[in-house]
Amino acid sequence: MDYAVYLVVLGLLAVLERLPLGFVFRLGSLLGLAAWAILPQYRKLARRNLRIALGPGADGAEIRRSVRDHFRNLGANLLSVPRLAKMPEDAVQARVEMHGFDHLRGALDRRKGVVMAINHIGNWELYAQLIGRVRDVQVGTVFQSQSNKYLNRLIDRNRRRLGLQTFDRKKGYIGAVDLIEGGGILAVLIDQHAGEGGIWTPFFGKLASTSPLAAILSDRTGAPLISVAIHTIGPARWRCTIEPPVEPQGKTVVELTAQLNRILERQITVSAKDWFWLHNRWKTPWPRFLGRKWKRGCHFPPGQEASTLDPFRLLIRSSNWLGDAVMGIPAVEACKTGRPDARITVLVPEKIAPLWRRVAAVDEVIGILPGESPRQLARRIGRGFDAVILFPNSLRTALEARALGVPRVVGYPGHWRRWLLDQMPRFTPESGGHQANRFLRLAEFCGAPVPPEGPSFKRKTARPTAKPRIGICPGAEYGAAKRWPAERFAAAMKDLHATTPAEWVIFGVAGDAPAAEAITAACDFPVRNLAGKTTLDELMDELSACDVLLTNDTGTMHLAAFLGVPTVAIFGSTEPALTSPLGHFHRILRHKVDCSPCFKRECPIDFRCMTRIEPAEAAAALREVLGAA
Repeated sequence: MDYAVYLVVLGLLAVLERLPLGFVFRLGSLLGLAAWAILPQYRKLARRNLRIALGPGADGAEIRRSVRDHFRNLGANLLSVPRLAKMPEDAVQARVEMHGFDHLRGALDRRKGVVMAINHIGNWELYAQLIGRVRDVQVGTVFQSQSNKYLNRLIDRNRRRLGLQTFDRKKGYIGAVDLIEGGGILAVLIDQHAGEGGIWTPFFGKLASTSPLAAILSDRTGAPLISVAIHTIGPARWRCTIEPPVEPQGKTVVELTAQLNRILERQITVSAKDWFWLHNRWKTPWPRFLGRKWKRGCHFPPGQEASTLDPFRLLIRSSNWLGDAVMGIPAVEACKTGRPDARITVLVPEKIAPLWRRVAAVDEVIGILPGESPRQLARRIGRGFDAVILFPNSLRTALEARALGVPRVVGYPGHWRRWLLDQMPRFTPESGGHQANRFLRLAEFCGAPVPPEGPSFKRKTARPTAKPRIGICPGAEYGAAKRWPAERFAAAMKDLHATTPAEWVIFGVAGDAPAAEAITAACDFPVRNLAGKTTLDELMDELSACDVLLTNDTGTMHLAAFLGVPTVAIFGSTEPALTSPLGHFHRILRHKVDCSPCFKRECPIDFRCMTRIEPAEAAAALREVLGAA
């Protein structure tokens, strides 16, 4: 197949070489217009790139017009290349206005060589012919070999015919360094996405991975950097502009690379239709789009802060359950520190949204309305996210991401949704151990820096008070198997109150009202009953004022941990290794029996895992926590 393509290309070249240049240019423009009409994905990419470069206030009609003009211009220039290659040197140069040639000549006269920063503006293949004006030095170029070996040989042969030495990126740069140190010119492309090996620096106000090769070679040899651009100024006519040299002395590689980007921005804005907008310059890295393993890190030019950048918009779909949502907070915090331009949006059912609005790492919270379908959600909030990480494993969350048009969807496979995901870890959710680690490992898989101590929350500062404020949470939405009997809560409270008088507050949902009333009735001291009487915001405010919480394994337990409130947590049918509260300031009460953890909603036998936990144990644990405050 490669050889067949090569033969077709040779045939086309043979025809084009015999046609007038002006005709070839106009034919290429028509072919480019045809490509614009039949390649919607490339139109979309070009529009996205231009929107980034022109800014959020750019006129949509102007962008669409620029994209169409770009396709026409690109087709005209590409088709002109083989015809120009067969024209005499003086005929080619008659078609090109040269500006700033004295900058290049002056740098070469210093006998230090030149690193020429070239790009994909206009007819970039003309570089080889225009540099031919310099007869007294060697000229070379670094190139990326093509996958088709026959086409690769053809391109290399044509470049060498023009007097260029070629250096394959994959084979190292020793010969290229020798050429520069010998006083020659080495041309290096600087405007392509460089992956994880590049320097992440702003390009048109958005972080882009930029090749540091030109800057490295300049720094290594002491040769100046000279940027060149070839703009299209009319049918089969071009203007070559050679910029003043950038000296490497006193500058680091990252500073030089950032400076080349600034020059390139200016060159591109001269004629928006000329640059190669069909290249995914602001590409989302694979798979680590968060920057933990970016080899060369990020660099901001003096005076520019991360807050001024066009952000990387990361959507995180939170779990629907309160406890699971809380356990996802450390992973979200890790994502926020993954790259300086990250803007974190959390998508979550509206009933859980108040939690995420209290997480400092979250920039925006979008609540899903009751009964809202993925399509309705997409119509309401629109698009614009760069990537999404799905914490739940459900099919619906993947459908939501697709309805929102997010180009990179990350999550664990399963629940018939593998076909909807772009990026999946090879490890399973269960291999992460604690539920918080399952979320954290997913963030790490995307490149987020994970804290070495693992997921945790910090204990709040103890408040000076004569009476401790103790919260009680006797409920658990999952089922009765997770609920320590109400009479045991009351007995533990009376045991503690006999020696340590306290303010008591009962928390819970409306379904916990019977247990709360039973506890209140059993106590001969004041107990404030808030079961079913608080919103989530009010619950967090009330919990924050507590010194400790005696609780079952439930969402309120995790919420208290997030707020820095120590808990005495009672476990029976569930496993603390999977869902214990995060932090080192909690006490777990558990009597492991043969049948635990069973993870059942209702105990089918005698509830022994819970009844073996005595009220005196809970009272003692509460005293221990209060004493450690």
